[in-house]
Amino acid sequence: MALTLGALAEQIGGRLAQGSPGCEVGGVATLQHASTGDISFLANRSYRKFLASTRASAVILAAEHLADCPVAAIVADNPYAAYARAAALLFPPPPGRRGIDPSASVGESCSIDPDAWIGPRCIIESGATIHAGAQLAGGCYIGADSEIGPNSRLAANVVICHGVSIGARVNIAPGAVIGSDGFGLASEDGKWLPVPQLGSVRVGNDVDIGANTTIDRGALEDTILEEGVRLDNQIQVAHNVHIGAHTAIAGCVGISGSARIGRHCMIGGGAGIVGHLEITDHVVITGMTMVTRSITSPGVYSSGVPAQDNESWNRNYARFRQLDKLARKVQKLERQLGSGQSPDPVLNEK
Repeated sequence: MALTLGALAEQIGGRLAQGSPGCEVGGVATLQHASTGDISFLANRSYRKFLASTRASAVILAAEHLADCPVAAIVADNPYAAYARAAALLFPPPPGRRGIDPSASVGESCSIDPDAWIGPRCIIESGATIHAGAQLAGGCYIGADSEIGPNSRLAANVVICHGVSIGARVNIAPGAVIGSDGFGLASEDGKWLPVPQLGSVRVGNDVDIGANTTIDRGALEDTILEEGVRLDNQIQVAHNVHIGAHTAIAGCVGISGSARIGRHCMIGGGAGIVGHLEITDHVVITGMTMVTRSITSPGVYSSGVPAQDNESWNRNYARFRQLDKLARKVQKLERQLGSGQSPDPVLNEK
């Protein structure tokens, strides 16, 4: 759909600083690839070099870049967030469907609102509740006594196991599995005894869950995702994990059982979080970081080794294996200097 710049600026919370309010835009594109009829944005200073030559009809940007903009401009305090709102307005989701596809299987005692849509080959087990506006694409499985909140959208082949609660306006991408058994095992006489997973999963309102992400049900208490959580693809959330509101987690993160993650956190791709620890609010964990202890203060935390050429890595790794011996030698030298002794000419402590 197309919108005028005047209407668009008002709806995204920006200010039309230059250009005609009646100019229409109907597409979005990057600065370097935009053409007439598109709106673009400048949120990263490294792309400023493309601003002067852009062919977009308008650009969303911060006030500091306005003087360099050759086309219409909408000034916003947060250009990227404003762009996100603009793109959502110009490309709204398709309207929801209503009813139940004839190929779907619906169990007894289900409550399905007439304004919901149950797609082809969906399976809805007994006692499940599907609220108004919920959209279930083909092949979804909804376990017994589960609940799908109003206006939530489940893409193809999503599995919601028994007793799981999904809030309102939740988006779940293809292949996600929510409520499978957690990895609970007891060791006895050299064998593993499965521990029944008797809790469930509770997902709050306005949560996004990426493709093939798995969220395990709790062992006794529930696994919980608070409102506004954003999960990327292929994330593993183990049993009894608690993720605070508006936390965003990138792909391939593994969160072990009973970890508690605070509100407004950001966790980079491939990070690992050990179980039974706590991460406070407003923590940023960079990609590939391994979190082995609780984090009690807000801030940015990192671990891991950045890539380097193989020859340098081999040399550094060899030295890394000698760090303990080197530290002991330094401690011995410090003790000798502190006591007034002459240091050994050769420190050869084993």
